[in-house]
Amino acid sequence: MSVINAIPSPVRLTAVASPGQPEPTPELEQLYRGFEREMLVPLWTEIGDLMPMHPKSKASAHVWRWDRLVQLADEAGRIVPVGRGGERRAIALANPALGGRPFATPTLWAAIQYLMPGEDAPEHRHTQHAFRFIVEGEGVWTVVNGDSVRMSRGDFLPQGGWNWHAHHNASIEPMAWIDGLDIPFSSYTESQFFEVGRDKLDPQEYIKPERSRSERLWAHPGLRPVSQLDDQAATPLLAYRWQDTDQALSEQLALEQEGYSATLSPGHAAVRYTNPMNGRDVLPTIRCEMHRIRSGAHTRTKREVGSSVVQVFDGQGRVTVGEHQWEVKRGDMFVIPSWQPFTALCAADHSSLDLFRFSDAPILEAVHAYREQFDTP
Repeated sequence: MSVINAIPSPVRLTAVASPGQPEPTPELEQLYRGFEREMLVPLWTEIGDLMPMHPKSKASAHVWRWDRLVQLADEAGRIVPVGRGGERRAIALANPALGGRPFATPTLWAAIQYLMPGEDAPEHRHTQHAFRFIVEGEGVWTVVNGDSVRMSRGDFLPQGGWNWHAHHNASIEPMAWIDGLDIPFSSYTESQFFEVGRDKLDPQEYIKPERSRSERLWAHPGLRPVSQLDDQAATPLLAYRWQDTDQALSEQLALEQEGYSATLSPGHAAVRYTNPMNGRDVLPTIRCEMHRIRSGAHTRTKREVGSSVVQVFDGQGRVTVGEHQWEVKRGDMFVIPSWQPFTALCAADHSSLDLFRFSDAPILEAVHAYREQFDTP
């Protein structure tokens, strides 16, 4: 007996009497046993799962409450060290339909990271693309390839894969933020690398500049340094500041009020974070946007191929994902699985509902699999 044939087969096939299936007979059962021994699976028994009429996500819609996330992260801050071994005090959102794995969706990782006063998160690098988004607090600096970058409320800090990075909390208060990465995608494609860096930063790196070197070079709208003409897949700008995002959203709604076409739908403004080198997404595998819905307004109901994670930056409202509906407020996070309809409504007693959203859309677009659909108003 060959070594291959000695391996127990994981394939199990059963002849069933159902539409689209061959009639169960002893000959068919014998054929299926042969398939099992040779580890073969016929398409006719699997086509409903492999080629459904539309995407059927393995993930489910789910909401995580910020108050509870911060409470548990604070407890972890007092119990769990942040040094080598765990590397980061990052607590991942586990989608309830994904078997307990630390994945928010089949392609996206989302976590709350927590750093106590005076703590350092040691330096490392990985091929997974990542970002940090700050919903509240300040006082932490991330150091990327020696460049110290301030982190404050509303700031979005993208970071392409394989860049050295560490964090240090220079304040007297703990600070929490969310991390987003393409860890599930890189795990599925078996493409991940990781490398440990220095345990401690150099003394000259424990600085607190108002603006990082990357901002001084790249944060000038419409202006590109002529010394940097070679495109990079990930953005070289390490911080997109809230004051700029806020102004861009406010101006869209103001223009709409003045009668100009500037919003996605009435009362729904949105901006996409882009790479200043080429205007494409900030990261090759992750799309990041900020949406603002004015008081009493709602978004159009939308389905799209690919999954998203959303955090409420400010305001209150109601979101509907598939058959689920939740009242949400500042900090709450929720998942939109692939091809499930999504709508958001801003509460009438709040001036706006601001939603930070990240998705795997660049992956789907790269393989020409992205599709979106809006329900008829």
